[in-house]
Amino acid sequence: MAHRPATTRLTPPGWLTASLRPKAAPVPWAAAARASVALAAPLAVGTATGRPGYGALVSMGALSGVIGDTADAYRMRVFNIAVPQLFGALGVLLGTLVYGAGWTAVAVLTAVALVSGMISSIGAVASVSGLLLLLNAVVGAGLPLPSPWWAPPGLLLLGGLLVLGLTLLAWPLRGGTPERSAVAGTYRSVAAFLEATGTPGADDARQALTQSLNQSYDLLLARRARRHGRSPTLVRLLAQLNAAIPVVEAASAAQLRPREYGPLPPAYPAAVRELAAAVERGRAGSTPPPGLPDPAGPSTRALVAAIGHARAVAHEPAPDPYADDDPLGRPAALRVRTRRAAHALLLSGASWRYGLRLALCIGLAQILVSVIAVPRSYWVSLTVTFVLKPDFGSVFSRAVLRALGTAAGLLIAIPVLAEVPHGWWDVPVMAALAALIPVLSAKGYAFQTAAITPVILLLSDLLNHRGFHLVLPRLYDSLIGCGIALLTGYLLWPESWHTRIGERLADAVADSAAYVSLAFTTGPGADQPARARYRRRLYRDLSAVRSEFQRALTEPPPVGARAEAWWPLVIAVERIVDTTTATRVRVEHGAPAPSPAEVGAVVRELADLAGALRSGGPLPEAGPDDLRPDCALGRLHREVQAARAVVPV
Repeated sequence: MAHRPATTRLTPPGWLTASLRPKAAPVPWAAAARASVALAAPLAVGTATGRPGYGALVSMGALSGVIGDTADAYRMRVFNIAVPQLFGALGVLLGTLVYGAGWTAVAVLTAVALVSGMISSIGAVASVSGLLLLLNAVVGAGLPLPSPWWAPPGLLLLGGLLVLGLTLLAWPLRGGTPERSAVAGTYRSVAAFLEATGTPGADDARQALTQSLNQSYDLLLARRARRHGRSPTLVRLLAQLNAAIPVVEAASAAQLRPREYGPLPPAYPAAVRELAAAVERGRAGSTPPPGLPDPAGPSTRALVAAIGHARAVAHEPAPDPYADDDPLGRPAALRVRTRRAAHALLLSGASWRYGLRLALCIGLAQILVSVIAVPRSYWVSLTVTFVLKPDFGSVFSRAVLRALGTAAGLLIAIPVLAEVPHGWWDVPVMAALAALIPVLSAKGYAFQTAAITPVILLLSDLLNHRGFHLVLPRLYDSLIGCGIALLTGYLLWPESWHTRIGERLADAVADSAAYVSLAFTTGPGADQPARARYRRRLYRDLSAVRSEFQRALTEPPPVGARAEAWWPLVIAVERIVDTTTATRVRVEHGAPAPSPAEVGAVVRELADLAGALRSGGPLPEAGPDDLRPDCALGRLHREVQAARAVVPV
């Protein structure tokens, strides 16, 4: 019997489906309500006063504030919203001054793009500030905005202030709630890691714990006062978070317990969950100690001691802000951070390369629309600006997702622009569309683009009254902008289509060698803060490697395929850091200490691995001084050997 030939199914590539898959995220009801009010209220006022264009500009400023409101702590949200708004106001001012100026506008926008790109290399807030600087300059140069010259920047700032005011309404009632929730969440992540000890899910639980620690420390330290004693609540939360570090280290040590001991008793994670509840309540006071089992070895002795210390700190009425230095170090002085930012801006090769890429693309876009008649051509440069943000993800995938998201947004905008009459009907429509922005932004970039596109089109229509005729030109402009970003900002720059995972992993492996040396060349109890800082820096570096890995997976072949080959080594290096910490904790609580020869052998193997990753050459053979399986660093040596075995060829 003849077999029917198999049919070939046309399926989209994996790198695209991974980017289009919506992320699981809760609905941000409060953010949706704020966006709805912040964008609809100015339109209502503009309609009532007979100045809908003014209302549209205020709503544009509010849109920028809604997009930039990504922080949790209120003191950080003030900074994250206010600073980018100032840059946005400067951008629209520069744009309005060169509106209709032909080649002068091309030169000015190209220069603004260079500055915008260089600013983006400093940090997250600077990146958003640079984005708004360029976006609003493009809008000011491409749309006829109300006069006098100070009106557009003033109205945009008013919109940003409206979002900021709505954001801070709950500050008196929920001042420290985000910080307490973050620290309590870290304790719950520690409990989940303890529960996963000895199971296949331990690596995933440890990674979730690392992310939680990073977020909590960022939240507490990012805007901390120089003299941290000024904020008792912040001091208390930082002390509670610092007290979780020994529990994390002891949890890593529990991974090395002999198999015959079985899983950890549930009393340990239960005790840590009780601490999480105490941190979240924010109330001090004495409580009965948890009933923990008697320690059965170095790992559980470390765990009992760490939980006891964390419990004492969690219930302490008022921690002394000057008792001990923070294990992770205090933030640098303002002058030091300013000097570092200036160095990153002016002397960094990455800063200049990105600034030149963005300037080249914006200049090309402006020249193209100046030579070819493209109606309302500012959308081309807007698309280039949104797509060409390497710190926001893969340029290639963002270009594809931008095109798809714009097409989806235009489908939403068609009935709005065709059927909704201008006037009071704009207010409820804007309220509904604005509420979708925070909801869909949490799902992914394509979904965010689909939500923002109809809002921008509606606001643009209030300024230039093109109506339904805006739709198809906007699709063409988006496709042109995506093409410019892909050709000029991606394909012409080899660094954009080569993954840096190997280079970053080499740095992490070299740092791991230094960490091993630091961990086992000091006596018991010595240099604990230095080791904690080094370990946290290592985990941050490995988190950056994971981010680079996720970005590379969204690239088309061969970059995505090459990235997959690095993944086993990423996991292996993380296990090396974990095992180093765990072995040191066990030594602190009675396990045999390694000899200098054992430490030197492991350090040499890691140094050889880092060198091979940097050079791309073969790994040298292991030396004759291989460690015995039963020595103090036997487990660590096996993890290093496993890492050497999975190096991509």
